[in-house]
Amino acid sequence: MTEDETRRAEPEPAIAASGGAKAELGLRIVSALLLGSVSVALAWAGTLPFAALVLAVTLILSWEWAHVVRGDGIDLALGIQFAAAIGAIGLAAFGFAALGVALLLIGTIIVLALEFGERPILSAAGVLYAGLPAVALIWLRSNEPMGFYAVLFILLVVAATDTAAYFAGRSIGGPRLAPSISPKKTWSGLLGGISAAGLTAGAFASSVGAPVLPLAVAGVAMGLVAQTGDLAESALKRAFHLKDASGLLPGHGGFMDRVDGLVPVAVLLALVLLFLDPKAPADALFSGLFPAQR
Repeated sequence: MTEDETRRAEPEPAIAASGGAKAELGLRIVSALLLGSVSVALAWAGTLPFAALVLAVTLILSWEWAHVVRGDGIDLALGIQFAAAIGAIGLAAFGFAALGVALLLIGTIIVLALEFGERPILSAAGVLYAGLPAVALIWLRSNEPMGFYAVLFILLVVAATDTAAYFAGRSIGGPRLAPSISPKKTWSGLLGGISAAGLTAGAFASSVGAPVLPLAVAGVAMGLVAQTGDLAESALKRAFHLKDASGLLPGHGGFMDRVDGLVPVAVLLALVLLFLDPKAPADALFSGLFPAQR
């Protein structure tokens, strides 16, 4: 039996030792702070530095998706996904986000047509899973001068959701949210997460002079979407009998485990802003999202 097969077959321990839990929490905090600091710094530096970071994360996400879904490190499908991601991110970075999305769709169709793995639809979905949020974030960042604040807003709301959900679930406990998918998640964690998301969004709106109530409501919605993305990623891993997408991030597992909430939030928020103002999505975000507030 290979090391990967052994890892898939190993059952998860029911209760972690307190010392191990504290060590894991410490690793989670340190790795989250480092990744968050680098992300904010490069987003502040400009669209191209931020796009370089997004590209690196997207390639890692693509590899992790292939590892989870097909159990392969590198194969032709991953090569196609890499090519689609690099092309799409390059196009988005230079102002052609729509063409970037089109390229991702082409890559998805090619991977689906070639039927890689036992579940070819999931193999093809990986192209969009890794690529769409990348294009969305770069598209938002490129809207100067508010693009940086739009990216920062998303990162802070998602981070607040994850952090509050983790600590509320651990400290309050109570009924399980979806025990068949993720046994540790609770309703108290969900409520804590979306509450923190709304408060963070409202506070951020106040700090930049944007309408507080609409953005606070948007923050709650983003918190719900982030938690849904977390559950969806947990369901995917459970379907393949995996605890983590990889071991690249200490305390978190893999990058998929770290950005599972960010992925759907970035895509869905970008779709909303696309309909409000495709030429200036970040401006639309801080106008309050709703036409009546603008």
